[in-house]
Amino acid sequence: MKVRYSNSINAFGGINFVFEEFEKLKIGHILHDNLPSLSPKSSYSWRDIFYSFSSIYFCGGNCIEDAKTILSNQFGSNPIFKLCSPDTLLRRMGGLSSDQLLCNTKRGTVEHQFNINQPLTDMNVKLLKKLGEFNKNEVVLDYDNTIIFTEKEGCKMTYKRDYGYQPGVCILNEQNVLYIENRNGNSDAKAFQTDTLNRMFQHLQSNKISKIDKFRADSASYQFEVVTLVEKYVKLFYIGAKNSYVEKYFSLIDNWIHTKDQSGEDIFIGEIEYMPFVQQGNKDKKYRLLVKKKLRKDGQLNLFTNEPYDYHAILTNDFTTSLPQAINFYNRRGACEKQFDILKNDFGWNYPPFSDLSKNTVFFYFGAICRNLYNVIISNLSKIYKNVNIHHRMKRFIFNFIAIPSVWKKASRQWYLRVYGKIPLQT
Repeated sequence: MKVRYSNSINAFGGINFVFEEFEKLKIGHILHDNLPSLSPKSSYSWRDIFYSFSSIYFCGGNCIEDAKTILSNQFGSNPIFKLCSPDTLLRRMGGLSSDQLLCNTKRGTVEHQFNINQPLTDMNVKLLKKLGEFNKNEVVLDYDNTIIFTEKEGCKMTYKRDYGYQPGVCILNEQNVLYIENRNGNSDAKAFQTDTLNRMFQHLQSNKISKIDKFRADSASYQFEVVTLVEKYVKLFYIGAKNSYVEKYFSLIDNWIHTKDQSGEDIFIGEIEYMPFVQQGNKDKKYRLLVKKKLRKDGQLNLFTNEPYDYHAILTNDFTTSLPQAINFYNRRGACEKQFDILKNDFGWNYPPFSDLSKNTVFFYFGAICRNLYNVIISNLSKIYKNVNIHHRMKRFIFNFIAIPSVWKKASRQWYLRVYGKIPLQT
């Protein structure tokens, strides 16, 4: 078998169509307007930095070093941008880091480390505004913490008994990353959550965003200060209630409704009005407690209800939505966990490159911005090409669309892309 080799052909030709979508969104202008000014003699612009970073993940890489190992032979003659080396990417990203916050709880001795990057937060909010995410009929926020396991220098032990970070992340409309506050692994989700959420809402206010329809969070947010703060900025909230605080109310519910969950198993749902946080200062405000119970397989009885059920409760100020609809809406918080899976496995969050918490915050934001843009790009491309589906994860998108050979040619002083293959168009 005779073989001929060519160094000019790019194995990931579909990435050029992604860059075209970036150009339509004017990502280069957004980066230039919101990131620090660069020297006129600088070899690479912020546009080059971001395009190089996004190319890693849109071409199947999983860490910064893949800019050299995978892409160095693929983008040499690309007229759209100049590919940066891993060292350049890390140096520029590290230069965007901000100082850490060190906090101690009133009764504890553990030192908590937090990092907030205001310029990147503002840039991300402006990008989401440009994408129209705040103009939808219903704007929904989901707040949660996730663990990113890593043994980088300075990482603390998480409650999972391994080293890593535990950033607080807010998801917008179930698919876009709105806000990131990086935390060291020893900082649990409950600690200083009021401060974290207050900073997030202040960022939204400073960007003239006041329309937040609904907010969801797990039981780590079941705090009087958090509920008071969220009510100030959000119309309706749904927060998981800790059973140890509300299980005394379960036996008072007498209007249980039999239904089935998503897996088809029998469950019962009920509700009751009650007044939580009385000892913390709530004197007259009642809320709605939504409760779901499911039969235990081991038959063990609940101490308060004397029934063999597992209970899950939700605190809300929504008194108008029907009970099944309200519980189903809260259960859609599972989309938040899906976003963490996508960020970790498709956009590099599992491989933070720095040995510094504040610098890794910059890395997490860059990955999150790529994730937010991916939603728009795959939606636009799916309207043009048959082999692109809006539900495709990154791996499928690469196999179906990105991995097609191409080469840039110059003729009559103009660049054009020659694609070696066929991309089926929508009819």
